Amino acid sequence: MAGEIKSLFLPGPSGKLEALLNTGSAQATHAALVAHPHPLYGGTMHNKVVFSAMKALNNLGFPALRFNFRGAGLSEGTHDQGRGEVEDVRAALDWLEREFHLPIIFAGFSFGAATGLRICCPDKRVAGVISLGTPVEAEGRFYTYSFLRECRKPKLFVSGGHDEYGPLPELQKVIDSVPEPKQFVIVEGVGHFFEGKLDQVRSLIEQWVKSELQPQTKP
Repeated sequence: MAGEIKSLFLPGPSGKLEALLNTGSAQATHAALVAHPHPLYGGTMHNKVVFSAMKALNNLGFPALRFNFRGAGLSEGTHDQGRGEVEDVRAALDWLEREFHLPIIFAGFSFGAATGLRICCPDKRVAGVISLGTPVEAEGRFYTYSFLRECRKPKLFVSGGHDEYGPLPELQKVIDSVPEPKQFVIVEGVGHFFEGKLDQVRSLIEQWVKSELQPQTKP
């Protein structure tokens, strides 16, 4: 039944990965995967932005999976500066494919976006990608996105107008280098965490999926 939450552990490359699955409808046309922000700064699958992205995708009837990267929450392993975390995302994609055999929509917030896009853009199982709070510089770390120049699947980028980790002039350069189809939406008046505007973020995700991926109810 849609909306039921299941707690589980996924087999990961460095041990078990703690996860939550919000089940979808029997007529689901896609499955969804949502990745959380940097675990060394408090990021987990319970983050409010991650929860909002999950709800948007689950509201469309999609089974939506969140998981904790290695070393976060009850997930085994230790943080690997984004290198091993790419393989954690792959493990989650593998699990969704085995369970549902549906095209996958990926959504990531901050570190989760920067990490997940690397594996999801070239992965043929992924139909579209959503990057929330795309980081350019955070806590002394610089993120590069040259790989996105080859990403021709539908892409949605959403950032706060005052995102301290993704200054708009720098982020705009990244967006300009990315091929179509793409959409870049600035949520005015908020920082990195979309404070007070999460309902707007949720609505943007739902509208974009309906417009770009056109999920239709199966007969």
